[in-house]
Amino acid sequence: GESEVKEKKEEETKEEEQVIPHEASVLSALKVNKKMKMVVCHVTLLDGSQFSCEVEKRAKGQYLFFQVCEQLNLLEKDYFGLSFKDNAEQRCWLDPTKEIKRQIRNSQWQFAFSVKFYPPDPSQLTEDITRYLLCLQLRQDIASGRLPCSFVTHALLGSYTLQAELGDHDPEEHRLDCISDFQFAPNQTKELEEKVVELHKSHRGMTPAQSDAQFLENAKKLSMYGVDLHHAKDSEGVDIMLGVCANGLLIYKDRLRINRFAWPKILKISYKRSNFYIKIRPGEAEQFESTVGFKLPNHRAAKRVWKVCVEHHTFFRLVSPEQPTKTKFLTLGSKFRYSGRTQAQTRQASSLIDRPTPYFQRTSSKRISRSLDGGIALHLLCLCVTGTLGHFSSQGGEEFIVRQRERRGGGVPCSATKHEHLHPADQRRARGGTGGGVYSTSPALAQAIKEAKEQHPDMSVTRVVVHKETELAEDED
Repeated sequence: GESEVKEKKEEETKEEEQVIPHEASVLSALKVNKKMKMVVCHVTLLDGSQFSCEVEKRAKGQYLFFQVCEQLNLLEKDYFGLSFKDNAEQRCWLDPTKEIKRQIRNSQWQFAFSVKFYPPDPSQLTEDITRYLLCLQLRQDIASGRLPCSFVTHALLGSYTLQAELGDHDPEEHRLDCISDFQFAPNQTKELEEKVVELHKSHRGMTPAQSDAQFLENAKKLSMYGVDLHHAKDSEGVDIMLGVCANGLLIYKDRLRINRFAWPKILKISYKRSNFYIKIRPGEAEQFESTVGFKLPNHRAAKRVWKVCVEHHTFFRLVSPEQPTKTKFLTLGSKFRYSGRTQAQTRQASSLIDRPTPYFQRTSSKRISRSLDGGIALHLLCLCVTGTLGHFSSQGGEEFIVRQRERRGGGVPCSATKHEHLHPADQRRARGGTGGGVYSTSPALAQAIKEAKEQHPDMSVTRVVVHKETELAEDED
């Protein structure tokens, strides 16, 4: 009997010994998780407010981006992105598929939430909150001078801003000295403020959401709307700007557009060292393809332009993103491909949104303070990041074939908004219904809209020097 008891005790001891290592491994895993380093990220939102949240030090960009979108209650998120400044003070977009730590390197964990892809037709956005955020971005672009406007367009857009934020014009509440606290233009004059007030009076009965829609309807027609500019030189060493947008690649000299290459006209884009190349499809009377070359400040700048071209072409022209190629064609350099949803996909998803219109607090776009030197310190301006995208090192050149699997025709029609939350100052005056109501019009407003439409005639296109197409040797940098 004693031997049986001993055997049982030995078996129990063995079982305990087997269990203990398992428990110890679980506990050690928990300890590792507890020791997981957390970092506080600070994100500047489009209204100038700060959003902070903790993320794991090895978290990917998409985790932080989704946290911000959840905070904003934003579903149509694909038009937006998070950016940060690199050591050279260049704006870089946070890649959602890569670890944040590897991208920012030695930079601070400070980011800005911004519009990355400007929708060509904002009326096709489904939700008011998305249009509102786009308005905030455009007001920054205008206030900083990044989006140039004529006098009448500054006034027209400013009047819609006042209507959205203040409601109907009230002579007692909205005196001219109060209006001067708003920022409508980089160099604002008394004459402009008076014109803004005059046009504001004609918007009576317009709700904040309708005011935003009218603001966007006029802003989208500006020639620099949604254009991402990059400093470069042409083949003759002349300083130019390369502009990437939804429609293709634009060339500017002395702030005038001198050429335009639409996406369907471009066969291939590539970069090699500090040079950026586009291969152009031959015209009807031409026999050979031609390549246009541009000189960028350095290798990273060349790749940055290439990368933003890849992203814009994929987002606006393709039905779905292309998978990285497995052929020997791209043997060197970055295998970067845009991994998010395309505009066609996000419109499809937006058409399926079925929720009550989210309530959101509209913030004032007034100037916050005046700096000691007499200049205007505007919280919007500190958010405006001009210049170029990205900072990614790679070896050798990289090409991107512009596929002809492009989307044809318009996108998926979006359902109209059914409900609206009115601005407090507008509730007592707003008319019922949300669909295009008839507003009181005035000759001044009609004239302003007419002038705004006529302000950007097509620029004359000058000849661009091209060099004969040759195969680019794939030697490493």
